[in-house]
Amino acid sequence: MPTEKTLTIVKPDAVSAGNMGKIIAHLERAGFSVAAMKKITLSEAQAKAFYAVHSERPFYNDLVAFMTSGPVAPMVLERENAIAKLREVMGATDSRQAAEGTIRNLYGTDIERNAIHGSDAPETAAVERAFFFSRLEENG
Repeated sequence: MPTEKTLTIVKPDAVSAGNMGKIIAHLERAGFSVAAMKKITLSEAQAKAFYAVHSERPFYNDLVAFMTSGPVAPMVLERENAIAKLREVMGATDSRQAAEGTIRNLYGTDIERNAIHGSDAPETAAVERAFFFSRLEENG
């Protein structure tokens, strides 16, 4: 199976708690390579654009406020079957329901403050990677 790329974001709760390095180490132990990474603080406009797919949902404004509350660390990850594997390694969206040993179980608090974002499909991964990284950044 060929190498696949996906996007993940270490969210503000995990960055502010000092868990960014632990999460990266967890991902590397799971077989991921970091192809590109940066640490940024999203503007309100950027967060709204990134999460536009959720704009009609009741949690949208809270999500935007949370994702602009501090620095985040978006990364392009690579490995075989990267999208599905990342979803497995992250755990359930609600950290309180995430399987033991998953990133959200270890570093998240609840459904919003769940430490990490991950793309859910190849098409989404391509759009999300392009949102944060140029081809030059992603391919070195």
